[in-house]
Amino acid sequence: MIKRIRRALGLGTPTPLEGTSLVINSEKLERRVALIEDGSLEEYNIEREGDLNIVGGIFKGTVKNIEPGLKAMFVDIGLDKNAFLHFWDAIPAALDSGLEEIQRDGQQKKKKPKRISSKDIPSIYPQGSEIMIQVSKGPIGNKGPRVTTNISLAGRYLVLMPYSDQFGISRKVDDPKERQRLRRIMQKLQVPEGMGIIMRTVATGQRARHFVRDLAMLLEQWYAVEDKRDNNPAPLCVFREPDLIERSVRSFLTDNLGQVLCDDEETTNQMRELAGRISRRAKRRIYHYPSRQSIFAKIGIQKQIDEAFSRQVWLKCGGYLVIDETEAMITVDVNTGRNKGSKDVDKMLLETNVEAAEEVARQLRLRNIGGLVVVDFIDMRHRRDQQAVYRAMKERLKRDKAKTQVLQISSIGLMEMTRQRLNESLRDSLLEPCPYCQGRGRVKTPMTMSVEVQRALNTVIQRGEGQLGDLIIVVNTEVLNRFKNEDSTLFVELERAHSGRLTFRTDPTLHRERFAIIEADTDKNLHQA
Repeated sequence: MIKRIRRALGLGTPTPLEGTSLVINSEKLERRVALIEDGSLEEYNIEREGDLNIVGGIFKGTVKNIEPGLKAMFVDIGLDKNAFLHFWDAIPAALDSGLEEIQRDGQQKKKKPKRISSKDIPSIYPQGSEIMIQVSKGPIGNKGPRVTTNISLAGRYLVLMPYSDQFGISRKVDDPKERQRLRRIMQKLQVPEGMGIIMRTVATGQRARHFVRDLAMLLEQWYAVEDKRDNNPAPLCVFREPDLIERSVRSFLTDNLGQVLCDDEETTNQMRELAGRISRRAKRRIYHYPSRQSIFAKIGIQKQIDEAFSRQVWLKCGGYLVIDETEAMITVDVNTGRNKGSKDVDKMLLETNVEAAEEVARQLRLRNIGGLVVVDFIDMRHRRDQQAVYRAMKERLKRDKAKTQVLQISSIGLMEMTRQRLNESLRDSLLEPCPYCQGRGRVKTPMTMSVEVQRALNTVIQRGEGQLGDLIIVVNTEVLNRFKNEDSTLFVELERAHSGRLTFRTDPTLHRERFAIIEADTDKNLHQA
């Protein structure tokens, strides 16, 4: 308790592996942010020099074309690829089910406006018209960004909705007295007509003056957006989310974080200045953590970062996960591995599956992977054990800010779930497909290459119709070893059927799947693979 109080007051030495910490490594070309909970790496984000983060950005665009079959339109927002706007995302959205609608103070219950359906969207936004949209999902792979007309600006305690007049309060505020207090404060806020606000969970226990200040900042931000929108032609970015460092500070101020540690003094001072505008107490919990080596290596979490790129993830119980990212879905296979010591098999399987469920939820968040996820748990005989695994997954996913949906374990031991995907995964943002295997993750065996070389030689010899002389075949070292040992008889027979000699040469730098057949007298390349 004393440690916690000293940490809150900004006293003593920071302890990055205790409680919840935000650790920042700031370098010239790259900034890395890690969220650590009791020594476990939970989130990891990277921003590089020149990176363009457009999620949350607001654009004034032009409708380029409408696709009724897709029930969507494509909007030019000034990027290489047009943004994708589904008709559903152009319909004024109702309040999320996680929010309670609050009646505006002194407002009479007005008639419900005419309901807009997807059929009305092409007439509301015809081709060539200008439209204000917000990016809800960044470009991933060869797909452009996904956008919505339901624009919102997030503050520390409030979310401003400039095109909706609804008031809402988070249902996660579960104390009835506190909800009543927040309702009264919300109803007294001077929100312009036609605009709405949402009170976030972090508003719990805060004084009215904090909400007044937060609303004033959001309105000032929105008026700047309107001014830019009205005085410039489309396509145009009128608002962009701040960089990774500023987003991290904002996250620190709204989340239940104990401390922020950064290895760069200039970045530390920048964060203190940003935090100090809102909270002096928060400013004292931002520490400069000088280190000759990377701060992640210094505090001992670099290994956890490296494991985020590993296909196989070991569990403490001795079991392990195998995680595969594909175009359509993420598949996770759970295996018992070394966990075979328990006499009670059912208990051992349950232990492995529960730990696996918790680790899968952590890995999805850490690797920033989403879409459709299928987890193949080890088969369990009892339904109560399946329920225990399901509850463990649901409980662990509560820490994840991305929206998730989880289904019960099926009769064949599969759990299906979805996770919101806003940006490219950690793997896709840092790695590119192998130029040799083109992302297959496999190369042809020496036996396969032997078959292909023999087939190509037969084709070349038959095409030459006895007119060819000596031939030189250039292959990879491993393939030549196969020729010398297992397949030497086959090549001797092939040479007898040919009018000239076959000479094999090796090139250790040549990729295993590449080879060349060259006419010895003329150096003419007869076949290249």
